[in-house]
Amino acid sequence: MNQIPTTPAIKGIIISLILIIMGLITHFAGLDLNKTMGSIQYAVLGAGLIWACISYSKQSNGNVTFGNTFAHGFKTTAAITAIFALYTYISLKFIMPEIIDLTLEVAEKGMAEKNMPANQIEQGMSMTRKFFIPFAIGGVIVAYLIMGLFFSAVGALIAKKNPNPNPLEQ
Repeated sequence: MNQIPTTPAIKGIIISLILIIMGLITHFAGLDLNKTMGSIQYAVLGAGLIWACISYSKQSNGNVTFGNTFAHGFKTTAAITAIFALYTYISLKFIMPEIIDLTLEVAEKGMAEKNMPANQIEQGMSMTRKFFIPFAIGGVIVAYLIMGLFFSAVGALIAKKNPNPNPLEQ
């Protein structure tokens, strides 16, 4: 009996919800600027994408190639990226706008430690504040797509493939 593989969109929603819940827990625990938590979220993203590829192979009884398994993983990445970009906008605009101020404080301290002139610091802070949300969304998109390329390739390599699949069954 052939099982219909779970769509990349459904897997993307599941992984995104896990990442969003982790992000909210991190925020409400006061660990917004903790780099370790960011690394843990990337590890969860990677594990989720590898799971998506392996699960796709299992649901297809191993009748897959590296290419279509990678494509499945990257489609899942696209879904996660779209959902997480939307979540980033909503969270920075409505749920936790104070993160912008926290991040700008850290950036301002860093510039002051580098002995930058006060007018340059003020100008930099003004521009960063104005474009913070678009830069944050752009950063999420670029980071998630790059990580998705890598982890989709890893997942496609790990996923079990039948050595001689019957092309008529695909």
